[in-house]
Amino acid sequence: MAETWNKKEREKKKKQKKKEKAEKKQEQRENTSKGENPASMIAYVDEYGNLSDTPPDPRKRINIKASDIEISVPKYDPANDVASSRTGIISFFNHDKGFGFIKDLQTQESVFVHINALSETVAENNKVSFEIEMGPRGANAINVKLVK
Repeated sequence: MAETWNKKEREKKKKQKKKEKAEKKQEQRENTSKGENPASMIAYVDEYGNLSDTPPDPRKRINIKASDIEISVPKYDPANDVASSRTGIISFFNHDKGFGFIKDLQTQESVFVHINALSETVAENNKVSFEIEMGPRGANAINVKLVK
């Protein structure tokens, strides 16, 4: 069988890659020592969350109760619930999608309002009175009424 020049070149490149791979493997074997101390392979996390090879200082340790850790939405606290009536101006409202935002005149914050919280139809720049209820994503306006 006659071999073509292209086939010889491919086989030559394969052998070269195989040889380079074997050399790298041998080099890695020589550079690693199997009798390493297990303590040298330990990594520590410092108070800022960075990895280091030195153990943290036990004097800087802070004890935290598991009950103080809050994940996700904080527990309901009636003291933080603000049910007083506020006034504001409708800064944006989309009737097709059924939501908008009210700019609170006291705090100048935007408060989300859903169409189900409206007692009457509203338009942008209308002055309204409303109450604030905290939802999972933040403050929501409820009991929204036009102010004449």
